[in-house]
Amino acid sequence: MQLGLINSAWAQAGRETAWGLQKTKELGFDSVDIFADPLDLCITERQRIRRECERLDLPIVSVCCVATGLIDFNPSVQRFHLERCRQYLDMVYEFGGRNLLLVLGEYLWNREVIPPALQWQAAVESCRRLGDYAAELGIQIALELEPFPLSLLNNVENMVRFLDDSAHPAVQANIDISHLCLAKVAPEELQRLKGRAIHVHISDCDGQVHGDLPPGRGVVDFGPYLKELAKLDIDGAVSIELEYSPVPDQIEAWVTEAYQSTARLMRAAGLRA
Repeated sequence: MQLGLINSAWAQAGRETAWGLQKTKELGFDSVDIFADPLDLCITERQRIRRECERLDLPIVSVCCVATGLIDFNPSVQRFHLERCRQYLDMVYEFGGRNLLLVLGEYLWNREVIPPALQWQAAVESCRRLGDYAAELGIQIALELEPFPLSLLNNVENMVRFLDDSAHPAVQANIDISHLCLAKVAPEELQRLKGRAIHVHISDCDGQVHGDLPPGRGVVDFGPYLKELAKLDIDGAVSIELEYSPVPDQIEAWVTEAYQSTARLMRAAGLRA
């Protein structure tokens, strides 16, 4: 598998996007994921990102999208986010990417005001529509498994149920190892996603709170998860997801540490030469 980086790791640097892409390549990453909203990027910046990645031979694998409005109870909000997600899919296609990393979010009002089944069905129907559009473009959607109690997709059981209900070949799963640890998901459960997972996120945490730390700075036991991941035979990337460094002016060291520790873990698991 490729070893990638979500480019938001460089946000603290306060530099232009091209600088972060150059650093990503210099450190040895095989690919990059882009965290950017097409509604916020002008066409010149989008083309600059595409051309810079081509120049660096740094393929864009995924674009990250948070679209919690897909399950909003207001039809107008749902329509807006469907269109927004279509523009995200356009950007994945424009970048030559492989998937849109989609975060559906959480049930509203503690699952008490709106029947949870209605929000679940809204998400299913939205993902079917987006899956149709993704298929037309020759790309896929990777759904994020989040560790929070009210998240729609907060464990492997719910992910499998959602994929079954969506029943769309362009709608698949993303695996986030830190999230699995926080959700107390056993590594062996990953086998339920064989043939249904297309992308992977990796980071560390303290076992209690979402952290996105460089692997080795937390408590995640990566070995068993990566062993099960290797069995899935995913043709894709393991992308490092990092939150802000506690020492902002040393962000390069923060990303370098994450690259080195993840590369060792992947080599040990036979996931990367």
